[in-house]
Amino acid sequence: MKKLILIDGNAILHRAYHSLPPFKTAKGEVTNAIFGFIRMLFDVLLKEKPDYIGIAWDRKAKTYRHEEFKEYKAQRAAPPDDLYPQLPRLKEVLSAMDIPMMEQDGYEADDILATISAKAEKEDNLQIFILTGDKDALQLVTEKTGVLSPVKGISQMIVYDAAKVEEKMGVAPKQVVDFKALSGDSSDNIHGVPGIGPKQAVDLLKKYGDLDNIYAHLDELSPGQKSKLEKGKDSAYLSRKLCRLMMDAPFDLDLQKFETHSIDYPKVEKLFEELEFRSLTIKLREIKTRITPVQESQQSLF
Repeated sequence: MKKLILIDGNAILHRAYHSLPPFKTAKGEVTNAIFGFIRMLFDVLLKEKPDYIGIAWDRKAKTYRHEEFKEYKAQRAAPPDDLYPQLPRLKEVLSAMDIPMMEQDGYEADDILATISAKAEKEDNLQIFILTGDKDALQLVTEKTGVLSPVKGISQMIVYDAAKVEEKMGVAPKQVVDFKALSGDSSDNIHGVPGIGPKQAVDLLKKYGDLDNIYAHLDELSPGQKSKLEKGKDSAYLSRKLCRLMMDAPFDLDLQKFETHSIDYPKVEKLFEELEFRSLTIKLREIKTRITPVQESQQSLF
């Protein structure tokens, strides 16, 4: 069974930045987000030995979600001043590693990952993992697709399969979108149904299965729940639309472009020397020794 690992670039960049203290090179270049991102990437390469890998990035352009709901993500604070100036340098390293990077106006990174993973699901003998700290990706979990999520900074990962999603969220992966439609998602400023919290959302979905069926059985609910759901119906369906990841991003799946065998080791070493990443230089040499081109993975994470 071969492995494809898809990375939510912005989510991992933020995780790396906030997990490490700020540090600089002797010339004053801030590098903590670059270091943390590459360290996580190297750990994945060494542990999982993927046959294919790709990274998706957000763009500044607004998406249809902003058109549908002007307050989408409006509560988020501006990123730290020293975070995104690190991105061009990071992309320089990733380009030297020959890792495909995808971004497109109108689509968030996780929409691109959803599109690629859906296409990859149709491939035989291929297992897909999405590396992200964003729980929206849990809706994509299937028998063939799992989510790798960093825990405890950048040093450990948890693997979400369907059972782990249910343990974490209380619902199956296919119900994650309807769960958020009911309970909301404060991280994206998605309101859900006012007065319906996570526990009620789980209970309703366990009994009725999905949002449509809940609204088809309002008369079976308590007067309080019925009233909340009736008043919040428009918000529920808007929230579901905002939370559901798109699978129509304009990207094809060309596995040959995702192969992990074209790292320009001298160029990466030179960049690490400039960035003063001595420990990552050692890791890079370990990767050169242990990672062979397009190799067959020996075991499944599931």
